[in-house]
Amino acid sequence: MQPGFTLQTPARSRVAAKTSALNWAVRISVILIVLLWLIPTLGLFISSFRDRDQISATGWWKAPFAVELTFRARAPAADQRLEDGQWIIEGSVFDDPEQSRWFPDQTGEVTAFGNRGVAPAEFPAGQTAEIRDGETLRVERDGTFVATSSEEFSGAGPRLYFEALTPPRFTLANYETVLRADNMDRAFINTLTVAIPATIIPILIAAFAAYALAWMEFPGRALLIAAVVGLLVVPLQLALVPLLNLHNRVGIGQSFLGIWLAHTGFGLPLAIYLLRNYMVGLPRDIIESARVDGATDFQIFVKIVLPLSFPALASFAIFQFLWTWNDLLVAKVFLPSAAESQVMTVKIADDLLGSRGGDWGILATAAFVSIAVPLLVFFTLQRYLVRGLLAGSVKGG
Repeated sequence: MQPGFTLQTPARSRVAAKTSALNWAVRISVILIVLLWLIPTLGLFISSFRDRDQISATGWWKAPFAVELTFRARAPAADQRLEDGQWIIEGSVFDDPEQSRWFPDQTGEVTAFGNRGVAPAEFPAGQTAEIRDGETLRVERDGTFVATSSEEFSGAGPRLYFEALTPPRFTLANYETVLRADNMDRAFINTLTVAIPATIIPILIAAFAAYALAWMEFPGRALLIAAVVGLLVVPLQLALVPLLNLHNRVGIGQSFLGIWLAHTGFGLPLAIYLLRNYMVGLPRDIIESARVDGATDFQIFVKIVLPLSFPALASFAIFQFLWTWNDLLVAKVFLPSAAESQVMTVKIADDLLGSRGGDWGILATAAFVSIAVPLLVFFTLQRYLVRGLLAGSVKGG
């Protein structure tokens, strides 16, 4: 065999081929996952700038195109004239003041029309429709209309409905509505007041508990670890009413202290589990060397374990902050209903969306306003996220 050349066996070639195929599968899977998360977020972002009527008519992916909407106008009776025994009203549907927002230049394209609100697009544009005995109506594509009647039009004139193509309309009105809502600044401060302590308190408690379960020997440690794992699958909804009753009996009731303790209790199982898995994977030689040098468990925890566990701490902090910031259910239960105590999720749900929540423009805008701070926290600490989540999953030989 000549120097510089290696013989690749068929087995090695098959392994290389499998590895290459696996790499492509992983890349494709990552791309699909990213798209599944990115596309809805992009849709919310685009919808937050769209007009509420256009959002209701078409999906966000059609935002750059004209939208077909239904309008109503009036053929003013004051403009009627008598000609050959027929009363005639002529004009343009785009001259109506009600359409000035959509057609500021008083031009557009009508696709259909009607004279009833239940069937606003009953007749195609350009067709002469007999709307009742002796009365006809025709609306052209350019918006001009002719209404005729054998009898004089009475009142303000007949109503007519039409369907027209409207240009794509983007606006900041949704953001103005959300940001200028009454007490929205107070709701933002309340959300920070809830989220920051509800993130720090469980981290402090869980760090001590995780160190004890990872490095301290005492009876019942295995049972405690099993109990922590079991608590991970308990739905928090089951504990809301009993916990609120307990708060009322001890005197904290619906208050910020109550919601801090509630979030702490609901977040502790995951925090302890995550931190314990990370701490148990730390090099044992460092811990034992510190003990030989006379360090106490508290000194080892504060000076060695805690600094080395920062990725796991940051990972849990991201999740806990996101949960508490975006929480609605716990805030509705453990905070007073007064406006001075509302967090952003409650403020948006109760005051801006109402009971039906059908205003998609406000909903999309409120979503982006409310996720601004969590996104800042996530991108600040995201480099520690994977390292913290993978804690304890791989052990060195």
